[in-house]
Amino acid sequence: MITLPEMITWLSEAVATFPDKRTGKNTHYTLEDAALGAFSVFFTQSPSFLAHQREMQKTLGLNNASSLFGLIDIPTDNHIRDLLDEVPPERVFKVFDNIFNKLRDEGFIEQFRGGREDLLIALDGTEYFTSESINCDKCSEREYISGKITYSHSMITPAIVAPDSPLVIPLTPEYITPQDGDSKQDWEVKAAKRWIRRYGSKLSPLQVTILGDDLYAHQPICMELLSAGFNFILVCKEDSHKTLYEWINGITQEIRTERVTGVRKIKKETWIYRFVNNVPLRDQKGKNDKVLSVNFAEITIIDEEDKIKYHNAFITNHQITGENVEEIVGYGRGRGRWKIENENINTLKTKGYHLEHNFGHGKRYLSQLLAAFTLIAFLMHTVMDLTDLLYRTLRLRLGSRESFFNAIKQLTTFMYFRDWIHLFTFMIEGLKRRHLAPG
Repeated sequence: MITLPEMITWLSEAVATFPDKRTGKNTHYTLEDAALGAFSVFFTQSPSFLAHQREMQKTLGLNNASSLFGLIDIPTDNHIRDLLDEVPPERVFKVFDNIFNKLRDEGFIEQFRGGREDLLIALDGTEYFTSESINCDKCSEREYISGKITYSHSMITPAIVAPDSPLVIPLTPEYITPQDGDSKQDWEVKAAKRWIRRYGSKLSPLQVTILGDDLYAHQPICMELLSAGFNFILVCKEDSHKTLYEWINGITQEIRTERVTGVRKIKKETWIYRFVNNVPLRDQKGKNDKVLSVNFAEITIIDEEDKIKYHNAFITNHQITGENVEEIVGYGRGRGRWKIENENINTLKTKGYHLEHNFGHGKRYLSQLLAAFTLIAFLMHTVMDLTDLLYRTLRLRLGSRESFFNAIKQLTTFMYFRDWIHLFTFMIEGLKRRHLAPG
C-alpha cells in the first residue's frame, strides 16, 4: 500500500534539494514551506487554501497546512513566486519515479495490463500557459502573419492507460522548450524523442505499446520507439501519409476485411475493419535509404442507414490478424477518449487543478515547476484511488470529483484536522450521520 503521508514525504525530500538563491538573513520562510504551500493549493484544488490556513493560525494557533502538508510557516503568494522561480522542475521528477516504482513493485501497474500482453502508454502534448504579453526565457514564441506574437508553455504528458479502467497514471513529463523547433509540431516531436530516449530503458522491459496521434506516426518517431524497445499504435491520417495510402489504395486485393455487427446504445451498428501488413510508411529518398515497413488498420462504423458515423486509421508494428484487429484498433481509437474521459489533461485544465491559472508565470522556472506540482497532485489522487480505502470510499459516496474537493475546501477552512486519517474518517462519519438524520 502507498499512503498519502509517504508520498508527501517523497515530495519533501525532493524539495530539500531545491537551490536557494537568497543570501544574508532574509530567510524567514523556507523553500520547503514555499514548495509545500504551493503544492497544497493544487492538491486541495483550493486557490484560497493558504489564506484560510493563515487565518486559522491567527485564531486557533493551529492550521491544516502544517498538519496535513508539513509546513512550519505559511508564506504569501508573493513569497512563493519569488522563492520558487529559480527551481528547475526536474528537481521534483524523482517523486514520479518513486511513486511509479512503488506501484510497479506492489503490482498495481499490472492491474492496468489486464488480460493484454502490453502495457499501454499514451503520449500527448498540452499547452498549459499562453499570453500575448507575459513571457520568460523558457517560453516558446510564435509570430503570426499579422505581426502578433504569443508566448506559451507546453509539455509532453505521458500516462499509463487501460480501456477497462477509469484511471490513468501520469508519468514524468517532458517540457517543450524554445530550442525544440520552429513549429508546434517540431516542438512536440523533439520533446517526445527526448522522453523516449530518457525513459525507454526503464519502461520498455515492461512490454509497452505507445499510443499517439498522427503527429507521431512518421518514421523518425517510429524508429525512436522501436530503438527504445517500445511497440506502437498511432493514428495515421491520409493527408499526411500520401505514399502509405497510395500503397493501400493500390493493393486492395491484399487487404483483409472483417465485419463486426452489434448493438450499441440501442441502435444497430456495423464496424468494418480493413487491414494489411508490411507496407512502406513513406517514400524512399535514395537507393540506400531504408524505409520502415508498418502494419495498417482502418475502421469504419456505419449505422442502420449505412451512414458513416466514424472513420479512422492506424499504423502499428504489431502483426495484425483477423483475431486481433478489433483489439488493436480499439487501443488506438481509445487514446483520445482516455485522455478526456479518464481525467488526464482535460481534468487538469477543467476539474479544479488550475493548470492554466496558478501562482503566476515567473521569470525563469516558476510556470514549469507549478505544472509539475499539478501533475504530482493528480498522480497522488490517482494512487489514492488505487490504494487508499478511505479515499476510495469517500469518492464513491460523494460521487463527483468536484463534490469531494468542495467538501475538503469547506472542512479545512473552518476545522482543524491533525492528519489525513482524521479528516477522511470525520468525513465518512459525517456522511453516516447525514443518512441517519430524521425526516
